[in-house]
Amino acid sequence: MKTTLTEENYLKALFHLVDNESKVTINELSKFLSVKMPSVNNMMKKFAEKGWVIYETYKPLIVTEKGRREAALVVRKHRLTEMFLVKKMNFGWENVHEIAEQLEHVHSTIFFEKMDEILSYPKFDPHGEPIPDKDGNIIAQDLQKLSNCEAGETVIFASVTLSDDAFLNYLTERNLLLNKKIKISKVENFDKSMTVEVDGKQEILSRKATDKILVKK
Repeated sequence: MKTTLTEENYLKALFHLVDNESKVTINELSKFLSVKMPSVNNMMKKFAEKGWVIYETYKPLIVTEKGRREAALVVRKHRLTEMFLVKKMNFGWENVHEIAEQLEHVHSTIFFEKMDEILSYPKFDPHGEPIPDKDGNIIAQDLQKLSNCEAGETVIFASVTLSDDAFLNYLTERNLLLNKKIKISKVENFDKSMTVEVDGKQEILSRKATDKILVKK
C-alpha cells in the first residue's frame, strides 16, 4: 500500500529529528509538525503497526531500520527534485524548497530513478545535504557549525542547517555559496558575531547566521 501525503510528512520529520540512538519524542514531533499531541500519538500507533517505529506510551519513539529507510526515501525524492530544479531548470537554490515539497509525494519510482540518471547520480542537494541512495543509504558528513570555528581559521562552506528562502537569499546577497572558502577574521566576544572574508570581501555575520552554516576544514 502506498504511503499517504500525511504519512510521508511524518516520515520526513522523523528523519530530521531522530538522534544518534534512533530516538525521538512525541513532543518533538508535535512541535516540528505543528500538530497536536493526540494526532501525533494516533499516527505513531499506525507507524508501529507498519513496523516503522517502536511505540510505548510515555517513552521516546524508536525508529526501526525499516522506518529509517522509508523516511530516507521520502527525503531522497525531495532532495533529488531540488537538485533537478537547480541544475536542469536554472532555479536559484532559494526557490526550490516549496516546489520539491509538492513533487516529493509523487509515487513513481521510475520517475525519480530517471531524474537521478539525468543528474548523473548526485551525492548532495543544492544546499549541501546528502541525497539518500535508492536503498535509503546516506553519506555521513564530518561537518561543524561555522559558529564553533575560531578567528584565523579558513574553512569551506559545505551545507546549511536551514534552507528557508529568507536565509538563502541572505547568503546569496553576500556571495556566501557552497564550496566557497571562508576566512574568519574576527569573532566578537560580546555577541559572537563574526567578521569573515569571502572572495576578498569582508562580511559581518550574526551568531544566528553562523549557527546555520556548516563547514569543513
